[in-house]
Amino acid sequence: MHLVETMAYAGETPWHGLGKKLSPQQPIEVWKANAGMDWQIEASEVRYITGNNAVGVINAFPEQKVLYRSDTKAPLAVVSKRFQVVQPGEILEFYRDLTAIGGFELETAGVLREGRKFWALARTGQSVSLKGRDRVEGYLLLATACDGSLATTAQFTSVRVVCNNTLQIALGNASGAIKVPHRSQFDPEAVKRQLGITVASWDGFVARMKALVDRPLDPDSVEGLLRRVLTYAGQDGKVSVVNEQAVANVRALYEGGGRGALMASSRGTAWGLLNGVTEFIDHHRRARSDDHRRDAAWFGQGAQIKQRAWDEVMKLVA
Repeated sequence: MHLVETMAYAGETPWHGLGKKLSPQQPIEVWKANAGMDWQIEASEVRYITGNNAVGVINAFPEQKVLYRSDTKAPLAVVSKRFQVVQPGEILEFYRDLTAIGGFELETAGVLREGRKFWALARTGQSVSLKGRDRVEGYLLLATACDGSLATTAQFTSVRVVCNNTLQIALGNASGAIKVPHRSQFDPEAVKRQLGITVASWDGFVARMKALVDRPLDPDSVEGLLRRVLTYAGQDGKVSVVNEQAVANVRALYEGGGRGALMASSRGTAWGLLNGVTEFIDHHRRARSDDHRRDAAWFGQGAQIKQRAWDEVMKLVA
């Protein structure tokens, strides 16, 4: 079961092997066509029928509107009449000047869940090699949903090349995401101005990664940290229960099973443990499909667990 409806990519084949491969530096119009993002979200008032089928009366419900695809006419969601739609094409248009003059390169873009969610991911051109060999690159992810499940979100993300792990780049004490709720108009230029403040955060992020590389860990610290991070809510919703299976899986990745776990930057270090958690969330955590796992790792519970792991390892180098 794939969440991905349509997708295009440049460079390496993505996590599920789907999508249309594009050669580098294609125009935005080519991306729209190949990523399946060249349609519009249309809106119509909600109507319902009362009475029996023979003499039914059509009534309107003006407080809500139904959103549907312009190409297939398939319904997407019923939302408040105040809901501000962001079109699939707008997500790619956001990158037009960034790719033309900013040195960014689009890497993946596509549509999830029959058109309800769509995203684009571009390489920023920033990268660092930790201990000479462990390469981490900077990306900018822009995503939205028309069913109310996700605000329009722009966030800087790092990708560790050896294992394709993703980690949201935190800015100081704040998260690196700028969120525009659907009750507000999406203003791409305003978001770019806010992101302009954060592009400078890459250097601070690199400094933090290097501090994690230089921080050795003893087995007790590893165990304690994993037991604080890998929890789930108990039946009463108040008490956190340690996910023993997840702790064992991450420990195995950290101790040598993970991709890149035996590199000089990772072996026995806080950086290695953080990547054990991110590899588990991105590639191994139980999910209905690879797409569901990636969705959770970017936007859902997986992203929250990675943020908790980041907060915990930051305490070690404070």
